[in-house]
Amino acid sequence: MELFLLVFIMLGFIGLSNVLNRFVPFIPIPLIQIALGMAIALTPVVEHLELNPELFFVLFIAPLLFNDGRRTPRNELWQLRAPILLMALGLVLATVLVAGPFIHWLIPDIPLAAAFALAAILSPTDAVAVGSLAGRIRLPSSIMRLLEGEALMNDASGLVAFKFAIAAAVTGEFSAIGATVSFFLIAVGGLAAGALMAFLIIWLRVYLRRLGMEDVTVHMLIMIMTPFLIYLVSEEIGVSGILAVVAAGIVHAIERDRLQAASAELRIVSESTWTVILFILNGLVFVLLGLEVPSVVSVIIEDEAYRNGIVIGYILLITAVLLLLRFIWVYLFASGRKLQDALLTSLSGVRGAVTLAGAFSIPLVVAGGAAFPQRDLIICLSAGVILLTLVLASAMLPVLTRNPQAEAAEEEGFSENQVQIKVLKAGLKTVRDQMNDDNRAAALSIMSQYQQELQWLKGKEQGNFADIQKKTVEMRLLALRAEARTVRRELEQGEIDEEVADVCKYALKQTEVALTNRLKFMFSAVMLTVRHFIKKSLYPGRKPKWTREELEQYKELKLQSIHEAVEEIKACTDDTNRAAAMSVIAHYRQIEEMLRSEQIRPSMNDELQEQKKELQAKAIQSERNVIQSLYEQGEIDRSMTGKLRMFINYREASLFEHETMES
Repeated sequence: MELFLLVFIMLGFIGLSNVLNRFVPFIPIPLIQIALGMAIALTPVVEHLELNPELFFVLFIAPLLFNDGRRTPRNELWQLRAPILLMALGLVLATVLVAGPFIHWLIPDIPLAAAFALAAILSPTDAVAVGSLAGRIRLPSSIMRLLEGEALMNDASGLVAFKFAIAAAVTGEFSAIGATVSFFLIAVGGLAAGALMAFLIIWLRVYLRRLGMEDVTVHMLIMIMTPFLIYLVSEEIGVSGILAVVAAGIVHAIERDRLQAASAELRIVSESTWTVILFILNGLVFVLLGLEVPSVVSVIIEDEAYRNGIVIGYILLITAVLLLLRFIWVYLFASGRKLQDALLTSLSGVRGAVTLAGAFSIPLVVAGGAAFPQRDLIICLSAGVILLTLVLASAMLPVLTRNPQAEAAEEEGFSENQVQIKVLKAGLKTVRDQMNDDNRAAALSIMSQYQQELQWLKGKEQGNFADIQKKTVEMRLLALRAEARTVRRELEQGEIDEEVADVCKYALKQTEVALTNRLKFMFSAVMLTVRHFIKKSLYPGRKPKWTREELEQYKELKLQSIHEAVEEIKACTDDTNRAAAMSVIAHYRQIEEMLRSEQIRPSMNDELQEQKKELQAKAIQSERNVIQSLYEQGEIDRSMTGKLRMFINYREASLFEHETMES
């Protein structure tokens, strides 16, 4: 029960960390999650959870690296293959050979072999931590790709070097030639084993589809189990499980590109499911890290052999050596000798959970039964370096990546316009992937709407689009109020039936809610679905339809309300809101054209409308997924993310208005 309570609290704190980040955006989420983890550890209600390194690697590192392999652009990785290998292999080796003797010189109580082990476990960087800073940090894409590629590879190289150093510290024996041969066998074997098992799993899924088993749930279960299975099997046969899951992720990315059209539904479900899984795993990694910090630090604080100020000095000096060595290496070999790029890449080398998990895997005793020398101090130094590198990155990178020209371009709305086009293309692609013989008519109708919006965005003059978007929403709300007045007046004069008026009022209210309160709109939509479901259950054969007279009333009322809404907009138009006003008027002219062409009719195909709603929902979800992905990758900041989400809400409101008229 205590374990369940602890996990439940950690999951709640992961959600809380994102809420807190809204109020203190200058503090990165990883630091908030570490602080919350420390708060859990200091709470007497929950017992301390001992970190199991083997379980940690298979439960967290395997799926996270598998997903990184799936999502990292392969073409860009291939173009950066030389600097990535120099960072993932050369820098790891240089760190071990330089930082190891330095640590032994600085702290003679740590034997040379153990110092090599500490240097090895401090060499891997944590791309998850840097990615979590992406909301405020706009690193150049080439640096982000270099960091991602480095993190994919250096976990394995650092851990392999760590294992050899630990073996030397435990047994007192070490062979450089044997270690080198073993390293390449373990690395190459891990890549080969991961790729082979990935191909076998893909073949299994393709074979199941050929047998007619298109159940998305089964295929999704196989995909979730894949990284755990590959990691466990690879480690069991003595090769690198980390490189195996990376290779498997890359192979699955190739398979996804080839079979994307044939399994569009699975792709959508897969992206949504992995988004939730990765959100939880990323959060748990840092909460667990914070959970372990108090116990690690308390051991050193309570030990009279150590003076706290000296230990802090050790952490500062070791971190400085690691950053200096990384800067020199990047400047000489990986950045094209650009000083700023070398500095950004150096500070981005944040250490993370892999380092702490590796430190905890240090055995308690060496050969002969003696305690492993300075094990507690090594773990404390690892935790200190992790926290210090994360704090330095969160403090320094936003300052160094601030680009006045880029900020000026963003203020003009140019970059936002480009992102909106990318978002719309994602929705259009989803509709195209989902199109089949049964829903072709619905899909073509939606695709036509997307094409029109894309043409409008591509042809739009550059300007302050954020302001235009805001004024457009204001104009829409003004027009909706004018429509509502028309409905009330026509009802009071007896020109329309009460049922027609109620439908119009409801449609106007829902459109207003969609524009102003996304959460309330979603709740209202769910309640409407439930209500329709109950009606269907109670009256299975009943299909309520309007009479021809009611339809004509609705059509005339809508045309009249459109006329008065347009007149209201024209009366309020000036030079400051002219672009927004023209956009809203064009929207109403489109609805008016549809009404006059008599597209609203009693014979409207209910099945077609259901297909359109389903496709639109999937397309809009894809658009939101793209925005979230761009934010997580650091391509857009939090401010632009909010504007883009408002853009989608505006479009969703327009879609709702069209659906109400057509049903």
